[in-house]
Amino acid sequence: MTTTTRKYFSNCCLVKHTSEYWWRDFCLEESFKQTINVICHSKRLIMAAPNSSLEINRQLLDPNFESYRLSLDPLPTYNIELDAAVAEVKLKDSQYTLDHMRAFGMYNYLQIDPWYEDSMYFVDRLGRVLNLTVTLDTALGKPREVYCFPSDPNLSENRLCASLSLTSATCATLSDGTGQLYLLNTGKRGEGASCKWESLFSEDMGEPFIIIHSLSHHHNAAHIVEVLLLRIQRDQSDDRGSGFYVSLEWLTVSNSTEEEGKKYKVRKRRVLRGKCVPHYAALEPQGLGVMVASEKPFRFTHVNGEPIEQSVSEAMDLGEKTDPIYFWQQTEEDITVTVPLPDGATKDDIQFKLSTDSLSVGIQGSTPLIDGPLHSPVDPTASTWIIKDDNTLEVLLQKKNSGQKWTELVIGDGRAESVCDQSQGDVTTEVLMETPEGDKPPCNAQELEDCDIFPEDSTSLMRFDEETLKPTHVVNLGSHQFLFSVDISPSEMPCFCLRHDVDALLWQPHPTQPDRMWEHIATFNALGYVQASKRDKKFSTCAPNFSYAALGECLRRVFIYRQPSPVDTVLFNRKQGRQVGQVSKQQVASLDTNDVVLGFRASNERLFVLTSRNLFVLRVNN
Repeated sequence: MTTTTRKYFSNCCLVKHTSEYWWRDFCLEESFKQTINVICHSKRLIMAAPNSSLEINRQLLDPNFESYRLSLDPLPTYNIELDAAVAEVKLKDSQYTLDHMRAFGMYNYLQIDPWYEDSMYFVDRLGRVLNLTVTLDTALGKPREVYCFPSDPNLSENRLCASLSLTSATCATLSDGTGQLYLLNTGKRGEGASCKWESLFSEDMGEPFIIIHSLSHHHNAAHIVEVLLLRIQRDQSDDRGSGFYVSLEWLTVSNSTEEEGKKYKVRKRRVLRGKCVPHYAALEPQGLGVMVASEKPFRFTHVNGEPIEQSVSEAMDLGEKTDPIYFWQQTEEDITVTVPLPDGATKDDIQFKLSTDSLSVGIQGSTPLIDGPLHSPVDPTASTWIIKDDNTLEVLLQKKNSGQKWTELVIGDGRAESVCDQSQGDVTTEVLMETPEGDKPPCNAQELEDCDIFPEDSTSLMRFDEETLKPTHVVNLGSHQFLFSVDISPSEMPCFCLRHDVDALLWQPHPTQPDRMWEHIATFNALGYVQASKRDKKFSTCAPNFSYAALGECLRRVFIYRQPSPVDTVLFNRKQGRQVGQVSKQQVASLDTNDVVLGFRASNERLFVLTSRNLFVLRVNN
């Protein structure tokens, strides 16, 4: 971060007054303010409006929340020494990108069983899947072996970390990190269960991968398992980016036919491709779709090894650059779109469809040239189109929100080119900002480092349909930072937590409710602000009953943030003179280890922290 940027942020402080938050700045040069504004516009700080939305439940927000009170109450901590170290796989020199770090360097080696509370699983260096189920904290035993790989994965040089996904109450999927996928019958797990897991299916799936989600269901007496795999692969055509792309492979494994003796087999393989590791990716119950939250868009590219033919209008920018096929410019009140037409095109050949939040323009008999959700709402009754003498189609769109600056015409469409109206005096980040004070040098935006600039791509949440393989819902998350995902209920998809202002809001997907697909179910007050100050934070999670949230650093320290609870004594707010009925507590635990934290999971009563040689159990709730 540059000196000027540090000065700007060091002079900013967060001030709270009841339910309002605002930034107060001091002694800031006007020229630098202008530079920051230009950068924010050019890097899409003002994000595109989505065609779906996340509706906040205001009753779950606490406008009177003040702060967390540090509690000195000790957290009972129990330490289990492992017989063999955890099967940690460190990044190689060839895995140098941020995506490799996100996917493999920050991997959570500890898995919690959503069906059986306080039951944890991990894989050690001996190729064993170990389980620890806690019933009594003071009588913790050693983790027991439930499965062992038939071959030693350590012999492979090209390997990733082993990954486990608990698919159902009696089934699990497992990867050894070398490209082998296992489907295991676990039996009924939980307290007192001591049976070993048995393999139902195993197959080499090619390049190494990690399992990020799986589920099972039944159809016509067939057992169907849906598995989502993640790989980072070389992209030989990418000479400007990182040189890698991310693939999500969706497998359908089933024992559907009697002729095959009810043997399990891969029935379908679908591949999504993108240019970054997703923050969140999960399959829907019954395998009806998949949801992906990522900074750059994903798109289905292959089915059963065969590429999917995509029209020009469907080709979302996954790194390939194409020539613009239409141009647009804007004023404070309207948008003007210019589309070159093929020779001989007439008025009767034009297919035009406009609604408040979407636009479709094309030639009869051909794929639409423009088709998708608009950046912001328009007024269809005040919008028109006309064919001009130079054989171009000109579309005039009237903005509903006058004065709003659009950063793109159609969300996610990289085939457009924005024409800058010189009369409006637009400037770019490459221009030096002039200052009226001659004794001070102008601020050069090029001096800002990557960490000082907002990302060019905005994070979006997309829901893809299983039949059409096309997105049905898109939510632009904008500046709402993704914090973590967590399993709340085995019958539901994993929840995800987003920062909203200073709070952290937990969202539950409901794929069976198209009009309300994501529900705001819990709020962790000020957690978004608090976690930003933890520079060494590696993991975040919360209890399934939302009683607390937890942050874990790379080494040793663990932070617990409890929901407000009634106080036993009479307390008064000194500034406002009112009685305080509830207090939120913060607790800090320092683990007795110097090893890096590899796993971090929470149940309603306990927090589990895994290092290479120890498993710590922290009793949070009674």
